[in-house]
Amino acid sequence: MKGRFGDKQRIEHAIEAITEIEQYIADQTFDSFLANSMMRFACVKQLEIIGEACNHIDVETRNAHPDVEWRKIVGLRNLLIHEYFGVDATLAWDIVQNNLPELKDQLLVVLEGI
Repeated sequence: MKGRFGDKQRIEHAIEAITEIEQYIADQTFDSFLANSMMRFACVKQLEIIGEACNHIDVETRNAHPDVEWRKIVGLRNLLIHEYFGVDATLAWDIVQNNLPELKDQLLVVLEGI
């Protein structure tokens, strides 16, 4: 276990962050997302939390779930943290709309196995 949290808590944190994003973007359009800087920044922050949580998942857990794109999740976190002024709103919207639902399902499966 890295740090004070174990894999179970980190997966739960990631799932909670996804749920937060789902609540932020419910009934929103891309145009309303673009027009609302608070929503964009809140979504980006939650994506960072997801990446940070996944960055600290034990190798054994990662290897047991190769369908989860751990490296891409952590890579996105690194991009968001270090390129905060260069975050592409279109990319962020695409991720929250198209990638997070599947990731949430995958993380729920991981959580069941812990």
